[in-house]
Amino acid sequence: MAAQNSAGIQTLLDAEREAQKIVQKARTYRTQKVKDARSEAQKEIEEYRKQKEAEFKEFEAQHTGVHSQAEKDAQEEVKGSLEEIKKLGEEKTDKVVEDLLAAVTDIQPKAHRNFKPANAA
Repeated sequence: MAAQNSAGIQTLLDAEREAQKIVQKARTYRTQKVKDARSEAQKEIEEYRKQKEAEFKEFEAQHTGVHSQAEKDAQEEVKGSLEEIKKLGEEKTDKVVEDLLAAVTDIQPKAHRNFKPANAA
């Protein structure tokens, strides 16, 4: 009976080793599947990022042209305004200088509007 128990115990030990091997294989398989899923997800994320970056660059290129044209138009308008101001300044310089000199040299003393004469008693 001892030999039969010993053979039964040996069979159980062999079965336990087989089960451990199967469990280890399952763990390894699961770990590999998780790694594969992560790498696949990372690839999908990269592809999505590249796609969105390309869309953004296309959008930016389309709208940058509009802004640059508006900027050029604004610069031309400012140039035109500055030239007009310079032209007017050159035309009116003599008159302005004349008016300033007249204002400085032609003194007309007047009492200030808030001045209240003191009653002479």
